[in-house]
Amino acid sequence: MLPNVARPTGSYLNAPTYGPAFTRPVLRRAELSADPLWQFAQWFGEASEGGQQDPAAMTLATVDREGAPDARTVSLKDVDARGFIFTSHYGGPKGRDIEAQPRVALAFYWPSAGRQVRVVGIAERLPAAESDRYFEARSPVMRRALLAMPPSQPIADRRTLDDAVVGVVGRSGSPARPEWGGYVVRPRVMEFWQGQANRLHDRFRYEKEAEGWTLTRLTP
Repeated sequence: MLPNVARPTGSYLNAPTYGPAFTRPVLRRAELSADPLWQFAQWFGEASEGGQQDPAAMTLATVDREGAPDARTVSLKDVDARGFIFTSHYGGPKGRDIEAQPRVALAFYWPSAGRQVRVVGIAERLPAAESDRYFEARSPVMRRALLAMPPSQPIADRRTLDDAVVGVVGRSGSPARPEWGGYVVRPRVMEFWQGQANRLHDRFRYEKEAEGWTLTRLTP
């Protein structure tokens, strides 16, 4: 049982919050690629070159069998013509949610660039050979750490975790890939947001059609 702590009245932040002052020029339709995945790659590169810390940080939202939502930050591994790639334990909460309901949402926010990208799509496992390559790309310690214990399980304390990792890291031989691997999110909708002064932000939404993508400007 956690101890009761006296809480201040009113706002816990003790100050109002305001968005940053955006200074980018207005975003025009003609500046956007017909392919939203290629457009994402361009914005990702600009965020990286502009000094954004960890531009690959990606919010992944899922729902479970009962429809309860969940969201967490994961690391984008790659983007190709199929979609957005990340890795995870298949038996963890993310994997169980995707197994029950493969429709997911992604979000990227790059404050230094004043930009956000949102994605709605279908998640599916990568072929085993691709997951093997992602597993082999991890350091030997990181590969063995995946074997330490199942994800998202209660443990007594930090030492329990450290001891479990030490126990598997010290083993000899090359470990086989556990129930862990890659997912690709195939986008059906992608939205590109660029912050503007006076909150008159630019928003463009791509929607997947049989023969390609449609592009629509949205109100802020």
